[in-house]
Amino acid sequence: MTEKEFFMTAHSRAAYRNPFVKIVKVVMLTVSILMLCNSMAAHAASLVKIETPPLTERWFGIYVDNERVGFYRQRIEKSGDGYKMEGNGSVRMKVMSFSKEASMRETYQVSKNLSLRSFDVDQTINGSSSHLSGKVIGNIIQIKSEASGKTSEKDLKFRGDVYPGPALNLYPLMRGGTAGTQYKIQAFDPEDLKIKEIQITILGAEKTADGVSAIKLRNTLYPFVNNDIWVDELGNTLEESVREGLVTTKAEQPQALGQFISDWALAKKDLIYDFSLVRTDVPIKDPKNLTGLAVEISNWNDILPLLQGGGQRVEKHGEGRVVIKTGVLAKDLADSDVQNVTDAQLRPADKIESDAPEIKAQVKLLTDGIKTQDEMAKILASWTSDWLKDTIDDGGSAVESFKSKSGNCQTHARLYTALARAAGIPTRFVSGLVYIEGKGFLYHSWAESFIGRRWVSVDPTYNQLPTDPTHLKLLEGHLPEDMAPIIAIIGRIKMTVLETSYENQHLTR
Repeated sequence: MTEKEFFMTAHSRAAYRNPFVKIVKVVMLTVSILMLCNSMAAHAASLVKIETPPLTERWFGIYVDNERVGFYRQRIEKSGDGYKMEGNGSVRMKVMSFSKEASMRETYQVSKNLSLRSFDVDQTINGSSSHLSGKVIGNIIQIKSEASGKTSEKDLKFRGDVYPGPALNLYPLMRGGTAGTQYKIQAFDPEDLKIKEIQITILGAEKTADGVSAIKLRNTLYPFVNNDIWVDELGNTLEESVREGLVTTKAEQPQALGQFISDWALAKKDLIYDFSLVRTDVPIKDPKNLTGLAVEISNWNDILPLLQGGGQRVEKHGEGRVVIKTGVLAKDLADSDVQNVTDAQLRPADKIESDAPEIKAQVKLLTDGIKTQDEMAKILASWTSDWLKDTIDDGGSAVESFKSKSGNCQTHARLYTALARAAGIPTRFVSGLVYIEGKGFLYHSWAESFIGRRWVSVDPTYNQLPTDPTHLKLLEGHLPEDMAPIIAIIGRIKMTVLETSYENQHLTR
């Protein structure tokens, strides 16, 4: 298929005139109409009628030519006398030598019949961000658009009901029908700021590519190309395919996406920046001179462990709420830290090759004549920070990054951990959140070394020992299974600053 044919079939003639923007739209609008996953069987001819949409949260992987290029998470919950539909996702596409990155955060308030009431959409395409909000008043959608520092307003008139993208797959099931039934509805397009007429057809019973029984739907969301959808009888979307599988979106278990998402988040790539950023209710001033911090995290997943030590204390404060205290506010006890030291924190591990000849030789070169572990750790952290050029991509194992001299925060933490263990300092790899002044908290990896009968937080990316109190530890371990739990909280948690402490100054809210 030629470049021109791809863009023409991917969306429309308009897409060909502006391919960079519209190619992303194909994927982002594709995933935005997905609901949730389940594997209930569908009836062969008749469509089961449902009274309410499925009220849960599910995750989806996005693929181009069977290569995973992004993800989408959607949640539907009751809200007043209707429903709230929330979605967050990011995608990175490379097609026909073209590349594009986009992220989206959207919220729709709908009535019981899923018709649109109000919306709020943030999206970033190739580094350019915009915010869209609006509400339905009578037969008019009042829209406010903000982009590049400019604000504009627009009214869209319509007749009947208008539906947001996430309602399209649910519409046939909430009305019932049989194979061959067609519906024509009006859908709101938040990117083009238009109301479009969409035809949805029930094709009948058909299994997904994975062999799950489902009801197959087809809609005209994209001209010149089939948009096929497989849903179960509860309204959960199982799979969606654009242009016979060129772009597919599949419901997946969160664990299957855990490593993929954690890698993106810890790399702090623009692609996932808006999704992973945790904003605070008030900014934290002068974090470098902060001596202590206390924050409350809400929407916490209570399945996750509460990690203590390393200058941090965590307390449970009701369902889905924890308080993390760091620095002078943590009142960390050295005696409890001693019990947490294990032999594994001195041994080599996968990608942390503390026994490699080059690692051992470098440690000897750097620490020859140094007698205290505290001084050794400072030298190793400083050297790692200088040796590795900070990049958004993971530089691989300790030995690989030692040779390539580049890598992101995970790479820095692995190399330092290998060096410290080779020096006889028990060290563990940790991940969590760190504050970026003027923005908020982003996901980050660093290390903790056992020095002077206590775990001390060490950040070899920013050359900090101990780290500043905005380092909030959430996970321990460097393996994919250690990092996967990040999916339980990323994009969900909210943070409130309770206390900050500076030299000769203490502020409590």
